[in-house]
Amino acid sequence: MEFGRVPENELNSIDFSLPAEPGYNKGILKGKPAKNARVYLGCAKWGRTEWVGKIYPPKTKEKDFLQHYVQHYNSIELNATHYRIWGEAGITKWAEKAKGMDFKFCPKMYQGITHRGSLAGKEFATNEFFRGIVAFKEHLGPIFVQVSDSFSPKRKAELFTYLQSLPVDLQFFLEVRHPDWFAKEKERDDMFEFLRTHNMGAVITDTAGRRDCAHMYLTIPKAFIRYVGNSLHATDYTRIDAWVERMKYWLDKGMEELYFFMHMHDEATSPELTVYLVDKMNKECGLDLMKPNFIDPASLPKEKPKQKGLFD
Repeated sequence: MEFGRVPENELNSIDFSLPAEPGYNKGILKGKPAKNARVYLGCAKWGRTEWVGKIYPPKTKEKDFLQHYVQHYNSIELNATHYRIWGEAGITKWAEKAKGMDFKFCPKMYQGITHRGSLAGKEFATNEFFRGIVAFKEHLGPIFVQVSDSFSPKRKAELFTYLQSLPVDLQFFLEVRHPDWFAKEKERDDMFEFLRTHNMGAVITDTAGRRDCAHMYLTIPKAFIRYVGNSLHATDYTRIDAWVERMKYWLDKGMEELYFFMHMHDEATSPELTVYLVDKMNKECGLDLMKPNFIDPASLPKEKPKQKGLFD
């Protein structure tokens, strides 16, 4: 994810502290731990060639990446659905890789709906999008609707009208990025109150260059966090520490479901920071979350030296 990226030499000058807990959240969380609260951790994509030989076995083919990914994470922020509409057959094949597991696919809405022109008149594309993703069945997690960076509160009525048209039996989270949604108090309050009354969540995005997007508002007792690290920079670890503290607080106060997605500008190092996160979460929150299992190079079969030919 490139959103909010800053030069590495500026990272130490950024205030990465999370905002104080909004008083608004007291009306969302019940004040005591929820029964059977669920925590899901994942990345944005499973198709990372950089993970071959790290958490995927050496020489793993791309078509087999997902079957290995589900052995390390219990969810995926599915960006693949943002770039094209997938049919039922393709979605079913993905879902089968997680058969028998408590694994959630969290599809990002197709960009042809959310990023191209008006949200009005997108009924056909929207229906086709849902026709595909419902094939995830029990593995379908929250769907997140992201509008573009230029989508300002001036289009609030358009946005709210579209969101009201979405199926009420599915869980949605909204991600907005235009600064006016956060800088203008009325627009911020209108958005969060709309989401609350329509049982929709607000995506929380924690990235270096846009601290306003880490708003900490909960409109339902569920959270969808998009964390953007900086390739294991020292600040990545202190930021994770702060997130563990906040997520523990939410779980203690009644959070029912929590989704945390690890992003990096260089995704090669996402597994390492995930391990750090999971170890902290398991210790502080008394959980038993799965984490990436790294391949021990010593366990790999050694290649036999090639015999020299007569003319070598």
